[in-house]
Amino acid sequence: MMVRNHLLELIGSGNLSGDGRLPTERELVTSLGVSRRAVRRAIRSLEDEGLVWRRQGKGTFAGQPADPVGVLAARINNGTSVMEVMEARLCIEPELAALCARRALPEEIARMRHLAHRQDVAGDPEALELWDGALHRLIATAARNRPLMVAYAMLDEIRASDDWMALRIRARSDASLRATDEQHMRVVDAIEAGDAAAARSAMRTHLDARLRAMVDARGSAED
Repeated sequence: MMVRNHLLELIGSGNLSGDGRLPTERELVTSLGVSRRAVRRAIRSLEDEGLVWRRQGKGTFAGQPADPVGVLAARINNGTSVMEVMEARLCIEPELAALCARRALPEEIARMRHLAHRQDVAGDPEALELWDGALHRLIATAARNRPLMVAYAMLDEIRASDDWMALRIRARSDASLRATDEQHMRVVDAIEAGDAAAARSAMRTHLDARLRAMVDARGSAED
């Protein structure tokens, strides 16, 4: 747990190198005084949650591997609106949730519950966004539909920009956080039950709520 918490602090601090590379296993063993096995176990758990990725011979990196859709996402992000992106999410993510209900493996569902719980107990806005993104990404991955996953990845790239991150943080309140926790659990419950229609509906309800909150937050900032 000590290694995992240390890595999470590094990821959240923004003090990594430009490519997001984490310290090597040897460096972590030396600096933390732990076994290589403990380091590998911590990295593997973060990789399972979509928070880090590994490249053979190059090391471990925060976030997700670079994807060609990122270039297209950057172009689309210039001049796009909250409404446009959320409309696209409402078209894609409910269907991903429905497919996920049909295809998710038991261990993936267990990780979804873990991620939803981590968001519930996150101590700061940045950590909350980290867990929220990981949960939605895992649902998209477990749907096992490559074309939809590419579309989702493009939207996820836009959501990762500083401006969008700031807007989502402004759109959160204690009440909305409680509602989001409940909405996430309903999505995961439906996925676990294998109920595609319920998963689709629960994800749509969740995204509708986030859209309203973000539109309100942007309107307040412009007043």
